[in-house]
Amino acid sequence: MPWSNQTGGGGWKGGNGGGPWGQSPRGGGSSGPPDLDEILRRSQDRLRRVLPGGGGGTNPALFAIVVIAIAAFLGYSFFTFRVEPDEVGVVLRFGKVEREQPPGLNWRLPYPIETVETPKVTRTNSVSVGIVMVDGAGGAQGRDVEAESLMLTGDENIVDIDFTVFWQIKDARDYLFNIQNPDGTVKAAAESAMREVVGRSDIQPILTQARQITETQVQDLLQETLDEYGAGIQINQVQLQKVDPPAEVIDAFRDVQAARADQERLQNEAQTYANRVIPEARGQAAQIVQAANAYRDQTIAEARGQADRFVKVFESYRAAPDVTRRRIYMETMEKVLGTTENVLIDERGAAENVVPYLPLEPLNRTPAAAPATGGQP
Repeated sequence: MPWSNQTGGGGWKGGNGGGPWGQSPRGGGSSGPPDLDEILRRSQDRLRRVLPGGGGGTNPALFAIVVIAIAAFLGYSFFTFRVEPDEVGVVLRFGKVEREQPPGLNWRLPYPIETVETPKVTRTNSVSVGIVMVDGAGGAQGRDVEAESLMLTGDENIVDIDFTVFWQIKDARDYLFNIQNPDGTVKAAAESAMREVVGRSDIQPILTQARQITETQVQDLLQETLDEYGAGIQINQVQLQKVDPPAEVIDAFRDVQAARADQERLQNEAQTYANRVIPEARGQAAQIVQAANAYRDQTIAEARGQADRFVKVFESYRAAPDVTRRRIYMETMEKVLGTTENVLIDERGAAENVVPYLPLEPLNRTPAAAPATGGQP
């Protein structure tokens, strides 16, 4: 046996006859694997006890059952493989892609004829750029990597950007054989795409309202780049984590942002005032115009009515001058005397009882009751 090599004084390692690793665990409590000869001897003894006749003769039926069981076990072990629900099985025959197998139990030729790769095609992976997670006292914490996060904008400003890319496998064959380091490839391509998009943009939109537009542009450019590589990767989302100016100028930049916010607030207030005053002025102008139009129409209508009335009176006058003259006189006197206080005096006694130029207004007044004076009339 190969374990018969002796060391030192003609015994096993350690000189205790326990095998090349020392004494057997079953022979005195020392640590080390058991003797292979002893294992084989015990296995043979057990097999003899199982076989009929104590191993003196071989039962062909039992031997066939044992052979079939061993063949089935070997066939199950070497000819089948399992694909998990989130995986796809890519079968390689002598290193060349032969087929893809769905989740479940599948068959293959034994190694080395066929081998299987099972990438997880439904799992969402993530890669962070500009930040690295480190273990600290309070758990995992992010540490900024300025070499990745500092980028130059189109207006020659510097912006500090941290973002995360979420991706999954789109084509298992391309993913396995066209790229070597998927995470590194996605990270490098994502950083390059972000730098290109930021280099075409000004700093102000990136920091404020253009964050979503930037994410969409980076995702499209990154997907196009990976498709050119044939990486077999689908980019699900690009999410900006932090977009700030460099730490050295962030205080001054926040002051500028506050001033711009005040400017926008004042502009919004002025616009609100204008939106309120202008409609009111337009409403008043429309009201004045409508009133003028109404006055014009009224005046024109009255003038036309008076002209029509004059024409009718004139026609009546030509038909009956005396009657018309008297009617006009009576109507005129009715208008004049209808607004004055009138006193009628009998002409027969006017010369004796009434002074012609005496004011006659007191005659129309009711005399006040005389106050009582001591019961005398």
